[in-house]
Amino acid sequence: MEQPGRPPVALTMAGSDPSGGAGIQADLKTFEAHGVYGMAVLTALTAQNTLGVRGFEVVSSAFVRQQIDAVMEDIGTDAAKTGMLASAAVMEAVAAAVTHHGIDALVVDPVAASKHGDPLLEREALTALREVVVPLALVATPNLGEVELLTGVTVEGVDDLERAGDAMVELGCRWVLVKGGHLPGPQAVDLLTDGRHREWYPGPRLDSRDTHGTGCTLAAAMTARLAAGDDLVPAVRAAKDYLTGALRRGVRIGAGIGPVDHQWRSR
Repeated sequence: MEQPGRPPVALTMAGSDPSGGAGIQADLKTFEAHGVYGMAVLTALTAQNTLGVRGFEVVSSAFVRQQIDAVMEDIGTDAAKTGMLASAAVMEAVAAAVTHHGIDALVVDPVAASKHGDPLLEREALTALREVVVPLALVATPNLGEVELLTGVTVEGVDDLERAGDAMVELGCRWVLVKGGHLPGPQAVDLLTDGRHREWYPGPRLDSRDTHGTGCTLAAAMTARLAAGDDLVPAVRAAKDYLTGALRRGVRIGAGIGPVDHQWRSR
C-alpha cells in the first residue's frame, strides 16, 4: 500500500568509490539532485582516486542478496540500477533478487572498467553479465568498449551504432542506450533503440578533463527520472541534459580526472 507523503524511491546496486566521483556515491548524489530518495546496496569496495583504481574487493553474493531483500521487503523501490557487479556470483544474486522482487524499471550500466581503463570485472563475470543481468534490463547503457565485450560488435563510426544497438537488444534487454561519446567528431552521439524504434541524442562535445563518473551519473539520472514517473524516452532526454550540465561544471579536485558536478543546478 502506498504510504502518504512517500517520495519517489530509487535503488542502486553498485560498487563504492571512496573519492566520491563514481559508483554508489555518484548515484546517491544524482538521486538527491533529482528529488528522489536513494538507497544503495554495496556490491564491491574499491580503492581509487582521481588517478586510478588501486584495487577492489567483492562483497559476498549472500550478503548482497541480504541487503537487497532487507530494503525491498521494508521499503520497495520505484526504479533500480546496477553498476559495478564485479563477479559472476554477485550478478547471479542480483538477478535472482530483481526477479524475486519484481523490479521492472531496471537500468543496467554494464561496468567493466574505470575511466582510466582499470578492470572492474572479474574475468569469468562477463558471461554472467551478458546472459543473466542484461536480459533483465528495461534499458542497458553500455559504452563502446562494453558493447564490444558483450556482443563482439566494433563501433568505428556513427553508422555502426544501429548495428551495435540491435546486437545488444538481441541479448534480451528491452532497450539500449549505446553511448557514442568516444567516437571522433564535433558531436557526441548516443542512440536509444529497442531494435525497432530509434531515438538519436546528438550533443556538444565538451572539452573537460573532469569526466569521472559520467556513466554512473547518466544511468542514475535515468533511474531517478523513471522512479519519478517518466516514461523511458523523456527520462533519457532529461538524464542527458542533466549530465551535460554536470560535465560543463566539472569539479576540479585531485591530480587526475576530476568528477562531474552532481549539484550543478544548485550552485
